[in-house]
Amino acid sequence: MRATTSRSLTNGDYQSLAEFRHLIRRFLRFSERAAHAAGLEPRQHQLMLVLKGLPANVRPRITEVAERLQIQHHSAVELVNRLEAGGYVRRQRGTKDRREVLLKLTTRGEAVLRDLSLHHRDELRSQGPALLASLKRLLDNGNLKRRN
Repeated sequence: MRATTSRSLTNGDYQSLAEFRHLIRRFLRFSERAAHAAGLEPRQHQLMLVLKGLPANVRPRITEVAERLQIQHHSAVELVNRLEAGGYVRRQRGTKDRREVLLKLTTRGEAVLRDLSLHHRDELRSQGPALLASLKRLLDNGNLKRRN
């Protein structure tokens, strides 16, 4: 991160950033609790969501999962191992390249992810307006704009 002396922040900038961060953290805490209530660790839930939400042109491999979760490859492997042991995901060989290992949600994984996603959507409907308003304040009302 590079600091420059030509830019400054007001107390309002800090307050807006703090409020936005608080709202994001509040939603993330909700998500963590929901995952635990479903018998999953938060990163396991996130991995399942990554698999389900991959664009059609992206192969569901460990490398892509690790990138989207911003974790190391070996950490993604361990998450997949635990999810596979729990019956939430399975590995399968690629059809063209048998060395390729693809990940797929099981029926159980699909059901748990669907329930969690519906719960998250409801929470976003509740918390979303405040989060959007906070982001709008940051972007539209002059906060965090470059000052020369």
